[in-house]
Amino acid sequence: MPAEIRRTLLQIQTTRIEGGKAVPTPTKLVAAMAIIRNPWFGRGWVENLRPEVRDVCPEVGKLLTEMILDVTGDKLEGYGKASVVGMGGEIEHAQALTHSLWFGNQFRDAVQAKSYLVFTNTRGAAGCSLMIPLMDKDDGGRRSHYQTIHLTVPDAPADDEIIVALGASIGGHPLHRIGDRYEDLREMGRAVDNPAGV
Repeated sequence: MPAEIRRTLLQIQTTRIEGGKAVPTPTKLVAAMAIIRNPWFGRGWVENLRPEVRDVCPEVGKLLTEMILDVTGDKLEGYGKASVVGMGGEIEHAQALTHSLWFGNQFRDAVQAKSYLVFTNTRGAAGCSLMIPLMDKDDGGRRSHYQTIHLTVPDAPADDEIIVALGASIGGHPLHRIGDRYEDLREMGRAVDNPAGV
């Protein structure tokens, strides 16, 4: 069964001044969201979530990816994903939709990314916080692109809904000046070819 999509939303933030200082090249944060009916709502414990994942994820992933790329084109640098399930659902329902390769690879492949998609998955009532973490699409150690898009949707998610979201950036966070993970690793005497530092 295809996704039952109540609404899509697109938010674009452009930062021109940060900390009282002009940003030489304004940066953009873009969030694309779909408010969908939770396909497992009201069914009690569902042992295997994969059939609905296969039905819903490719469609929603493609839709949100297109919404993002309509804004960023080939300028996209950072990316991430998030979901919030309503109080009538399980956190596993939110995770099922965002952690599937049927969803995430729509975005990853479209932007030819080399890093994994960072994520958040939460449960909440209408108007709760939705946070989309971002990182550089090609370089997990590039700290300038560690950002978070913070939003709320006043009437979602309802108890029987899930908000599924993708986020993107053009540019890193404004006036970045804390260095990157590679500098820290060098100073700590650790391997710079392992930006996770493990």
